Amino acid sequence: MEWLALVLFAVVFVFLLAGFPVAFTLGGTALLFALGGAAAGIFDLSLLHALPNRLYGIMVNETLIAVPLFIFMGVMLERSRVADSLLQTMGEQFGSMRGGLGIAVMVVGMMLAASTGIVGATVVTMGLLALPTMLKHRYDPAVATGSICASGTLGQIIPPSIILVLLGEVLSSAFTEAQLEQGIYSPDTVSVGDLFAGALIPGLVLVGAYILYLVFEGWRRPEALPALDDTGPRRPLGEVARILVPPVLLIVAVLGSIMAGAATPTEAASVGAVGAMLLAATQGHFSLAILRDVMRTTTRVTSMVFMIFVGASLFSLVFRGLGGDDLVHELLTGLPGGTVGALLVVMVVMFLLGFVLDFIEITFVVVPIVAPVLFIMGVDPVWLGVMIAINLQTSFLTPPFGFALFYLRGVAPPEVATGDIYRGVAPFIAIQLAMLGVLALFPGLATWLPGLVFD
Repeated sequence: MEWLALVLFAVVFVFLLAGFPVAFTLGGTALLFALGGAAAGIFDLSLLHALPNRLYGIMVNETLIAVPLFIFMGVMLERSRVADSLLQTMGEQFGSMRGGLGIAVMVVGMMLAASTGIVGATVVTMGLLALPTMLKHRYDPAVATGSICASGTLGQIIPPSIILVLLGEVLSSAFTEAQLEQGIYSPDTVSVGDLFAGALIPGLVLVGAYILYLVFEGWRRPEALPALDDTGPRRPLGEVARILVPPVLLIVAVLGSIMAGAATPTEAASVGAVGAMLLAATQGHFSLAILRDVMRTTTRVTSMVFMIFVGASLFSLVFRGLGGDDLVHELLTGLPGGTVGALLVVMVVMFLLGFVLDFIEITFVVVPIVAPVLFIMGVDPVWLGVMIAINLQTSFLTPPFGFALFYLRGVAPPEVATGDIYRGVAPFIAIQLAMLGVLALFPGLATWLPGLVFD
């Protein structure tokens, strides 16, 4: 019966590759296996009675209310052309130095990624805004496309991010479950705020490494990252501050209120949503038409996320009812190398799954299966969450299947070859792999700040 659980996982994987909707694939396939298992006498349908309670728990979960609010915040900043203003201003400030336009793209991409948290939205937006400008100023197409793809995937790791909210909620449930299995009936908790704090230092280090690489390439190959010769007159300092300071203050207010304990992630997300509207209004790009479009997009994305959550809940029930969690526990604990071996296998599997599954799908399907086992083996939940985020960020960049590459290919002009995109992301992949290695050797990069702030 336990091996039937792996067959369930494999069938779901095949249907997802075939292009069926994720939420209905998870729930529908699980239900078919449950009915088949009940007919064969190896599955107890009474286990499905727990599904209504699980769905009710999703609907009343205050932390998950932050999801539509963060989505609204990111989409509003995208639709109101705030990113366009930021890119133009940063390009003027850094354009006179070699690689300056690439640095501007990286900084703006980081800010946009932090506010949206959705890889596709950031890569497409930066591809439409920045790539033509970089090519016009004779940037090497590989450097230009690599910078845009790398900056777009920063939404995986830079808080505040919708992806970290979802991952934090799943890891929190898995951590509680692992402690209860160990007989700890007053379990410690891990919150979304812990994950935000844990991801902050690795995320900023990663951005700094990206910028250092661009500075080095500008010095080594000035013809590939030329300084702009037509930046024109500089804007007055007051106008520059008017454009740059409000978005920074918005992100700092959202993240800072969580880390200071002044607000929960949901309350901070509401501040971000209102702040995004005020920011759009002050920049002069706000109207009822934009608000209507933002609301529709927010509703569509939120519905998708929560439908996946519902399907994943049914899948998890059936998978556990078939004994899949026991099988995964036996497989991981039986690997050579103990905890290190289990972690290595989990990271490799997630990296490969990142080629074909979105982060949300991996968060809801894979993480609840493997995380409790790793927690029982002594792995720190915050460190594991940051490792997963950077691992999947690397997967989304890696040719030939990385999602970010496909997103950029869809909006890149015909003269940009796919090979240029592949060559451009290679150095950034190396940087991220190095970051994974450093974080594995020094877990304190992820665990020190949460301990300092929340403990």
